[in-house]
Amino acid sequence: MPNPVATSLRIEQGTCYALFAYDIGLAIRLDEAERHITAIKERGRIRHKARAPQYFDYHPAPLRLMQDGQVLEFGPYRSQAAVEVMLYDFGAVTVIYRIPLEGPFEDLLGLSEALYENDTLRTESRRRLEQLVRDIQPAVERPTMSNDVEDYLLFAIERCTPSDIHTLGTLYDHLFARVLRSEATPLSDQEIHEATSCRIAFSRGDLALIDWNAALIFGQGMEDVRAVLEFVNVELLEMRTLDQQLDRALDEGYEALTRRPGRKLWLPGSHERAVTHIGQLQVESAVLFERVANTLKLLGDQYLARVYRLASQRFHLDAWDASILRKLQTLDSIYSKMADRSTTQRMEYLEWIIIVLIALSIVLSFLPSAGH
Repeated sequence: MPNPVATSLRIEQGTCYALFAYDIGLAIRLDEAERHITAIKERGRIRHKARAPQYFDYHPAPLRLMQDGQVLEFGPYRSQAAVEVMLYDFGAVTVIYRIPLEGPFEDLLGLSEALYENDTLRTESRRRLEQLVRDIQPAVERPTMSNDVEDYLLFAIERCTPSDIHTLGTLYDHLFARVLRSEATPLSDQEIHEATSCRIAFSRGDLALIDWNAALIFGQGMEDVRAVLEFVNVELLEMRTLDQQLDRALDEGYEALTRRPGRKLWLPGSHERAVTHIGQLQVESAVLFERVANTLKLLGDQYLARVYRLASQRFHLDAWDASILRKLQTLDSIYSKMADRSTTQRMEYLEWIIIVLIALSIVLSFLPSAGH
């Protein structure tokens, strides 16, 4: 049975952020997009715990929009009408819904379940995204509307009773784990430990628990931690998108490399189009990978850097990075082989031309001159 003291945790003030990240194209020219949008907007910045160099920030800063929406109900909770939208230069967009929190912490169990893969929010966020793409389409390079979405829940508890979470040890972990995993039934000790193992704190007044489906953030002034987690969620989406893009590129490259030589393949320049296409895919993938990896600079803020590393570990970003680098190397190998084949083909054409010219010169030497 749960400890009765543990069930007395109460939220005095908080907000649940429901994030929905999408990929809408190869890149977004943020300055041009800003000119096409009439909504309230600003450039997103990250605050830093204690002192940190100002140049460790977004490069470039994403464009933050505040759009009018409708109030949505989730049991006893109601969302705010305003909807936040974040645009990143590497082609990603995050739609964020805010739901004010107040009351017994146990009520978050029902909210977490209701928000898990919520069809209403997914449909509404996609409709909002489609309208946004129409509005800023001239600013989007190679616009696409992928069906993939990366959703995430952030429960930010600014004030609660009791206020000192750290003095209570793991007393509330069984509740935290169920909220993080959106599970109505009690979890095993092993699952509770797994769900709450990624935890980090900067001071006695804050705490962050990071899981793959959701995060719990306790404390005031935690917008910086929330911003880092929002970015990691977007980074995961871009890694997934890039991984799928490389799979398609590898399939196309393998097909072009193993294609049986036909009549058309012996024509001059028959391999150039395939080589150019594979090379273009290789460059685009490498550029996108570098853009995403270098957008957020946190080396000057050790606490936020630890938050980022912890979230990356939970989202298995290292495994995604290794997979993408491996596929980029394979694609580079395919491109090199196709380029070598194209070069070999051109050399063969030159050799045949030389042979034909030599043969013509020999034949012409035996022909009677035009004057005889």
